[in-house]
Amino acid sequence: MPPPSYAGYLLVFKTFRRMEFRFVYTGLRVRDIERSLRFYTEILGMEVVDPLESFEPTRGKAVTVRSPNSSQLLELNWYEEGSQFGTAYTNGEELDHLGFEVENLQDAVKRLEDEGVQVMIRPGTIGGSLGWREAFVKDPDGIWIELVQRKKAG
Repeated sequence: MPPPSYAGYLLVFKTFRRMEFRFVYTGLRVRDIERSLRFYTEILGMEVVDPLESFEPTRGKAVTVRSPNSSQLLELNWYEEGSQFGTAYTNGEELDHLGFEVENLQDAVKRLEDEGVQVMIRPGTIGGSLGWREAFVKDPDGIWIELVQRKKAG
């Protein structure tokens, strides 16, 4: 009688041991959750996915938003003073930037300027050789936001 084959067991074992990580959302710590929620929904047109809620264990509040027709989620978090999560606010240094694609970069930047948004890098040809143009603005808490316009095919 031939020895038992363990190949099937090894395959199952490897399958169960493998852990997949999927990026699900970006969490931003903000200083004024109502102000930030208005910015992301009223100015950038995002929609509320999970409504603003208070969370006693963290002594904070959170709301989740996303752009229409996008799977990318953004969670806005605020913590009251004295919470273990409510350490001194560092003005966005832990986060590089958030990226938003726009149809017309010039129009998008003008609209944001009209809303009083600070433009950090004006539309130019950054990324032009790679097929896009971009500009950078800041949200109310100083977090950099990239606006990118991809070149149309054809």
